[in-house]
Amino acid sequence: MASADDLMKKMVSLCKRLGFVFQSGEIYGGLQSAWDYGPLGVELKKNIESSWWDFMVRRRADVVGVDTAIITHPDVWRASGHVDNFHDPLVDCRKCRARFRADQVEGTKCPECGGELTEPRDFGLMFRTMMGAVEDEAAEVYLRPETCQSIFVNFRNIVTSSRQTLPFGIAQIGKAFRNEITARNFVFRSREFEQMEMQYFVKPGMDMDVFNAWRDKRLRYYAELGIRPEKLRLVPHEKLAHYASAAVDIEYEFPFGWGEIEGIHNRTDFDLRRHSEFSGKDLSFFDDQTRERYIPFIIEASSGVNRTLLAYLCDAYEVEQLENDTRTVLHLHPRLAPVKAGIFPLVKRDGMPEKARQIERQLNPYFRVFYDESGAVGRRYRRMDEVGTPFCITVDSQTMQDDTVTLRDRDTMLQERYPVADLVQVLGEKIASWKRP
Repeated sequence: MASADDLMKKMVSLCKRLGFVFQSGEIYGGLQSAWDYGPLGVELKKNIESSWWDFMVRRRADVVGVDTAIITHPDVWRASGHVDNFHDPLVDCRKCRARFRADQVEGTKCPECGGELTEPRDFGLMFRTMMGAVEDEAAEVYLRPETCQSIFVNFRNIVTSSRQTLPFGIAQIGKAFRNEITARNFVFRSREFEQMEMQYFVKPGMDMDVFNAWRDKRLRYYAELGIRPEKLRLVPHEKLAHYASAAVDIEYEFPFGWGEIEGIHNRTDFDLRRHSEFSGKDLSFFDDQTRERYIPFIIEASSGVNRTLLAYLCDAYEVEQLENDTRTVLHLHPRLAPVKAGIFPLVKRDGMPEKARQIERQLNPYFRVFYDESGAVGRRYRRMDEVGTPFCITVDSQTMQDDTVTLRDRDTMLQERYPVADLVQVLGEKIASWKRP
């Protein structure tokens, strides 16, 4: 049985070979913990974001979206407590020069070489930059370490412009930056990452009911998109952040162990109250029905695109032993799969390539498809299995007679014939009704 380390090496190799993820600046030796997404990776990432946005925003009348600036007013981070508190304790090995978070190392010896560790010192996690035309006159600003604070400072603007009443949420997908001491485990922990966050504003007293409801919804969401339920768990926080009254992580069992993919937090009224105090602007909410004014509590659902992508890939990955062969297959939910269908002419003659191209044009407005006429059809099936393509459509001699094609299922490898005219409807129904085998 392959070790966890072997599984991660296979996953990293597969991602590079197939065009999911590359190390940034690889031709120059690579930039540590920085990753570029290739043709398949960017499609998977966009599908993950789109599925999250559909679930959080488009299907709900009580959640709206925003897209806010990465470079944020420095007072935002003073009010939120990041400038004073967003630090990790850092230790160095005097022998091999490796660096570690002090709270993740036991004792005074280096876990790599056994050398002596230095005394802990504070390490700031925010990236700083200068904003202005002349450097010595420029103002110091920060790249945002999280996306939620810009939601909070826009609370009054959004309530006024969208005419929302409580309870309601504000959602955002965007980049964040943290100068991590030890970025590791491929894309699981990196210094530049993408967050999907929804902040749900509620009347004080309703907060724990709403917290529990979102916790359960978000856990079901991952299972509905194909992750095996036994690979997911809820882990309540024993030690709470200064802003929270309750917190729970949704964790996935990666090859390297359990890791957080989403956090659900009851942030109380801390954020709006702090920004009210620091800005001098009133961020309370007036309830027209009860004639009450109060500062809302906030329930947060925050997940990482990069970690979620890695979880979907790890969970979908299988090397399947067949009767006379093995195949590598990604059992991705069809909604997430970068390519929905491969389109193959059985041979490169007798009008089959032209017919296959016609089907490609027919499906392209509705689904991401891939045309392939290279090699034996069995080899083409294997290539599509490996990148997670759920369906393959083959044009053969019967197609030229009755305008039907074979539709092969990735998971079962079973083939059925369908009229070409019905393919859009058939694929849509199969994608919507898919269940993990």
